[in-house]
Amino acid sequence: MTKLDPVLADKINFLKAAQRDAVSDTASIEALVKTILANVRERGDAAVRDYAKEFDGSDLQDFEVTAEQRQAALAGLDPQTRADTEFAIERVRAFAEAQLATILPLEVEPLPGLHLGHRVIPIRRIGAYVPGGRYPLLSAPVMTIVPAKVAGCDEVIACLPPTAHPAMIAGCHLAGADRIFLVGGAQAIAAMAFGTETMPAVDKIVGPGNAFVNEAKRQVFGPVGIDQLAGPSEIFTVADHTGDPEMIATDLLAQAEHDVRTRVGLITTDHALAEATLAAVERQLLDLPTANVAAPAWRDYGEIAVCADEATMIAYSDFIAAEHLQVHTADPQATAARLRNYGSLFIGKLASVVYSDKCCGTNHTLPTMAAGRYTGGLWVGSFVKICTHQWLDERGVAAVAPPAVRQSAAEGLEGHRRAAAFRQK
Repeated sequence: MTKLDPVLADKINFLKAAQRDAVSDTASIEALVKTILANVRERGDAAVRDYAKEFDGSDLQDFEVTAEQRQAALAGLDPQTRADTEFAIERVRAFAEAQLATILPLEVEPLPGLHLGHRVIPIRRIGAYVPGGRYPLLSAPVMTIVPAKVAGCDEVIACLPPTAHPAMIAGCHLAGADRIFLVGGAQAIAAMAFGTETMPAVDKIVGPGNAFVNEAKRQVFGPVGIDQLAGPSEIFTVADHTGDPEMIATDLLAQAEHDVRTRVGLITTDHALAEATLAAVERQLLDLPTANVAAPAWRDYGEIAVCADEATMIAYSDFIAAEHLQVHTADPQATAARLRNYGSLFIGKLASVVYSDKCCGTNHTLPTMAAGRYTGGLWVGSFVKICTHQWLDERGVAAVAPPAVRQSAAEGLEGHRRAAAFRQK
């Protein structure tokens, strides 16, 4: 990760610093993933079966979930869980539809006879990786599949580990997956990228996963698109003296229970709040049922930074570019307007990350590892291409051909010059 500017560092006191770096902690898996990808590319389904047995203890011969299995998973879904899942689907769909309405085709005539424009074209086939994880994350298929269907993609292929809870199959079905495969890990990314005897190759792969999935996405990128390289989850809160230490501690631990490598932190201008939050985290860990996961995450990757002033707090937050960024200040809207690097912003104390993670409508597939400095998260626009076009009549040629001819000649590209001049009259 980029080093912190020394001038900025001098204005920050770390009451608690992270003990490990999540990026460097994954460096050892690169070679193994490369082998898995090559093997699946060469041997197809046979390699997928071998890895399913080795990594998941699965003896499945047929990876695709049948219509009967879909219905069985749906029938086994608790009625309230189904209702809550459908509520989340509707919220995500409504927001994706509103976003899509802002992405418009374009036709302009900047010079007489010169017509330029672009089309909004849905990507043909999407591969949605749906993580199994420690818990049945029912919101995961909603976030990847629903926006793709709203965008108009022809086909959405969902992959989830064979060990995933049956409710996850139901979630993929309700979200609109056209086909569902019980294949997980790096082998799922390889199968979606290259295609096998039973699984079609996709055009773009989306969805978070573990370090093996992330590394596999990195290695297949190029011939197949990816949404982003998603590392372990992150949550930071920027807060002044008005922050509530119990609330902040609760929010940090809610995210920390995702994974032992989750990065959580508080960036504040108030030393008393920092001290109180540190104590609250330690106290809440004593009776948190998921402390076996949250406690190591807090120990290894948690941090509390006390900044000299608000400008430093803003600058350090922009340096971190957290996946989830909460704003707990006296005027959260004003503070939010000054922030520019984050995955998704949660403005004010009532905006919990959990609401977005589950069902409020914004997407929870977000940039991590400081990628928020240059990109946002998954959204309906991730599933379309903006492709330009142009057409000219004689007036347009008369306007653009002469400078194109002269520039080609100046560059010594005679073939270009001839092609540009050919249409002149």
